[in-house]
Amino acid sequence: MKRNALKVAWIHTVPVMMGYLFLGMAFGILLSTKGYGVFWAFIMSLFIYAGSGQFVAITLLTSPFDIVGAVFITLMVNLRHLFYGLSLLEPFKRAGKKKYYMMFTLTDETYSLLCSAKPPKGVDEGWFYFFIGFLDHLYWIGSCALGNLLRTAVPFNSKGIDFVMTALFLVIFIDQWKDSKTHIPQFIGVGASVLCLIVFGASRFLLPAMVLILLLSATFRNRLEAKFQ
Repeated sequence: MKRNALKVAWIHTVPVMMGYLFLGMAFGILLSTKGYGVFWAFIMSLFIYAGSGQFVAITLLTSPFDIVGAVFITLMVNLRHLFYGLSLLEPFKRAGKKKYYMMFTLTDETYSLLCSAKPPKGVDEGWFYFFIGFLDHLYWIGSCALGNLLRTAVPFNSKGIDFVMTALFLVIFIDQWKDSKTHIPQFIGVGASVLCLIVFGASRFLLPAMVLILLLSATFRNRLEAKFQ
């Protein structure tokens, strides 16, 4: 049962593996330029496991120590994961104790797979979802370590490589747009973000935007559910 679930999950996670190969390597390369070796790339990927959060952490590691600021920035960057979790409460409940690790591995890419990929008949849903998160986690750890080792072994100019995170989110947005039956969620996300950017400014708009997106999504919940049925 587990072997079948692992095999099917691996097939679904191959695109994520390819994406993580470049994204994780970019993180490992940037971390290396700040003087942190492969050990730190491995540890951060193993225990933090948040792409955008880890990129932000590079700046925090090289800035004056500010625990309050670090916590606040990390919260803002990863607050979207709270909303991911709300939509997966039922599937995770059925996964038993595996749900705790599944919560930890709930990244943007894993969330996208969990929402779109369905286990075939005869494959246990809990193990299928578990292995999606597990494999994605392994891909990320390996890619970050590989990028760090590559930059250490072959020094090169890494200017501009941090744009990889922006490119990733654009690709995810386009993919969600193409697969959605309705574009109301995308309009809500973009509209709320632009409005809060204008009102609060570039350095303070993220948290208000997430709150506004949550309120609007709750307001239009019945209409959205009807569209997806």
